[in-house]
Amino acid sequence: MGDPRNPKRAHERWNLERLRVNEEEVRALAPWVTVSGGWAWHFMAPPHEELKRFHDHKDVDLFVEPSRFPELIPVLTARGYHRIWTRFDATSTHFYRYARHDAGGKVLLDVFVRRVPSVDAGGIRVVDPAVLLTFYGDIHSTDDCVSVLAARRLLAGGHSPIGRAELVTPAC
Repeated sequence: MGDPRNPKRAHERWNLERLRVNEEEVRALAPWVTVSGGWAWHFMAPPHEELKRFHDHKDVDLFVEPSRFPELIPVLTARGYHRIWTRFDATSTHFYRYARHDAGGKVLLDVFVRRVPSVDAGGIRVVDPAVLLTFYGDIHSTDDCVSVLAARRLLAGGHSPIGRAELVTPAC
């Protein structure tokens, strides 16, 4: 639910320290959540240079099954997160934003309380790619990133995008 990215900065690299901290958080929360958005594409892609045009890393989008949400709250609290209010709070009882600010930087978690189809991507549970694509224009905004465009092409051709270099290779 982040703001659209700045196209003028699409060729820049993401801050590697911020990425490290965010990835550490994703891995710590992995037993409770399914990863969505840019971080899902990140884990589906092979190792790659972290350019902003590949996929969005401004925040971490997570789904948690309704029955597991009460388990997740104390984990978030223990990791230093607090709930912050957004403009979406008035319209949804299934979306919560959590934030943590520390020496490692700011970490934003957008938590959606909903069961979604998932697949394994390198030991991390991510939203099924075909389902993930349906979220663009609704809960995810960066629908013109390299990973999303490549996944659309791959799935249209009957191929799984998981592990494919196209997710992090600009189409020419």
